[in-house]
Amino acid sequence: MKRILTIIFVLIPMLFVAQTKIEGMVTTAQGNPIEGANIYLQGTYDGTTSDVDGHFSFLTSEQGTLTLILSYLSFETYKMTEDVHNMNHLQISLKEDVNALDAVVLSAGTFKAGDNSKINALKPLDVVTTASALGDFVGALQTLPGTSTVAEDGRLFVRGGNANETQIFIDGIRVFTPYTPTTNNAPTRGRYSPFLFDGITFSTGGYSAEYGQALSGVLLLNTIDEPDQNKTDIGIMSLGATLGNTQKWDSGSLSMNMSYINLAPYNAIFPNRNNFIDPYEALSGELVFRKKTNNGLFKLYSAYSNTGFELTQEDINNPQGAYFKLKNNNGYVNTSYCGVLKHAWSIQGGLGYTRDNNSLILDDNHIDGIENSFHGKLNLKKRFSKRLILHSGIEYFNSLFTETFSNEEIDRARYGYRNNIAAVFSEMDIFISKKLAYKIGLRTEYSELLHDFNLAPRLSVAYKTSKKSQLSLAYGDFYQMPSSQVLKYHQDVQPQDAKHYILNYQFNADGKIFRAEAFHKTYDNLVKYDTDFPGFDSQYSSLGNAYARGIDLFWRDNRSLQNVDYWISYSYLDTQRNDSNYPQRAQPGYANKHNLSLVGKYWIEDWRSQLGMSYTFSSGRPYTNPNRSGFLNDRTKPYNSLSINWAYLISQQKILYASVNNILGFRNVNGYQYANSPDTNGTFNRRALLPSADQFFFIGFFWTLSTDNKSNQLDNL
Repeated sequence: MKRILTIIFVLIPMLFVAQTKIEGMVTTAQGNPIEGANIYLQGTYDGTTSDVDGHFSFLTSEQGTLTLILSYLSFETYKMTEDVHNMNHLQISLKEDVNALDAVVLSAGTFKAGDNSKINALKPLDVVTTASALGDFVGALQTLPGTSTVAEDGRLFVRGGNANETQIFIDGIRVFTPYTPTTNNAPTRGRYSPFLFDGITFSTGGYSAEYGQALSGVLLLNTIDEPDQNKTDIGIMSLGATLGNTQKWDSGSLSMNMSYINLAPYNAIFPNRNNFIDPYEALSGELVFRKKTNNGLFKLYSAYSNTGFELTQEDINNPQGAYFKLKNNNGYVNTSYCGVLKHAWSIQGGLGYTRDNNSLILDDNHIDGIENSFHGKLNLKKRFSKRLILHSGIEYFNSLFTETFSNEEIDRARYGYRNNIAAVFSEMDIFISKKLAYKIGLRTEYSELLHDFNLAPRLSVAYKTSKKSQLSLAYGDFYQMPSSQVLKYHQDVQPQDAKHYILNYQFNADGKIFRAEAFHKTYDNLVKYDTDFPGFDSQYSSLGNAYARGIDLFWRDNRSLQNVDYWISYSYLDTQRNDSNYPQRAQPGYANKHNLSLVGKYWIEDWRSQLGMSYTFSSGRPYTNPNRSGFLNDRTKPYNSLSINWAYLISQQKILYASVNNILGFRNVNGYQYANSPDTNGTFNRRALLPSADQFFFIGFFWTLSTDNKSNQLDNL
């Protein structure tokens, strides 16, 4: 009895403890009620959820100053610190979370491939599984809209710009010589193995103020931050062999990749139109070292390649043919660091150095060139809130180019240039809401060589029209130094200028992506000269100009058909230029009005195989026919190519891979070479510039040895 009375006397006072009612309304910024919002006092069990009208109410016995928290999916969490007695008749408006998965993305002009992108047009493995790409990331990107098919060159030609107008960066640091050297009418390839990269951003215009010295586009390659395990990759191919190894430990990792290519055995089986004296041979290697720190990640990337070949090519003006011999040594190294500082600041930067030594013999002419280039960058980011982010940075470019020329008449003529460029950039990301965002930037550059200072504003706006679609606008002013082929002879010119205007629509849902983009570009201060090629005796000016406009379309679907992934891209390009040695404005010889690509991949479970195909169509390109009046007055026939590939999983870690480019044997013509003089009938004879081979065959065996005994190279093929 005494125990019962004790319990009663203890509980009765608790029944009379004062309880406070906390109540109010929760709505969106537009005043619409939010049902199901979670409301509670931090550090207690007291709380409730809002009803269909957005109203909430609950009782608490807590006293004093506490924090009331309101949260709801896709909205920013609201916190209110106040005396609980004042938490009544509340009117709380939640802001949309601008970092939600369905929030607007600034995407005009940009394709991304990587796990960190909200809207991916490509996946990382797409870069090397595209049938026509032959394992080259540049080849895969040529199936995207905005690029022109220039089969005899192999580089990226973006929206009416020449190949020098698109720059490549690794971990944010510029690569000055990203392509392997080649000869006339033979496509080049990117120097770097795609196996070491997991993030790729390809921008065809309107890109960030962080990037300069690129008139048309930028390709950003990011090396893998952290490999998943120790492994060794072995490849034996019809062209040579590859060997890769990754070692991982608690605070870092090291990845290495080596490749040896020799076309002698292939040419013996499949002869081509070139008369090789010494077939193409290349030895290359890459290394990535990663070290995690308490607040960031340090990377060291280095690459080296040694390339050489010797041949004689058919020449209509030389019965003996044109003799060509090349030796190239190229080295590239960069260090980069990204980390977190105090007070919501972060830092990213690095240093890069390129050395390219090129020795060329063309008939009796000997040309030896050395390029040393340096790039340093420091970028700071301050996140003031989820809605306002500031990027600011500085960078410095240094280039030293020297070349010597000699033949029977000239004894080692020496020429070249040195240039220093300093740049400052600043940019703000402003998220008004989950539906509306801005990026406003300004870049300034000064060139010591040209004594020129310029200002380049950048602006982009994105608005979400629905949960699955958005509109984007972008404007940018871009400057770039003239090419080394001009500056090595003459420096009294101006930086070339291009202005971009872009309108983009994007739909993304359920494994489907559709992009439509209209663009307009204007060029000023392009370099002109009065000879066939830049030279000592050429007269130069910066009076050139141009325009490019068109529409790019892209559709990708990996859900509608089981085990099938495909994309279709189409570009229409209207462009005319008056630069180089052009006597008037004309569509340049590297520009196609129409470009169409169809890429498909099909996984067959019963065959343990992935089949792929890639079809490319391009309308004819202009060339000058001296038998007719006018400049760039004729067109080549359209370009067609259908390529297929097959990857067969022999066992979990062994793969057999085969591909055929242009399997139907389309006889594509890249252009024509005309005789220097007419025949007795007054006609200039010509020969077609054909690819070295109409088809290309490849077969390889790839074997992986890994810690989990499961990993393979299928994602890399």
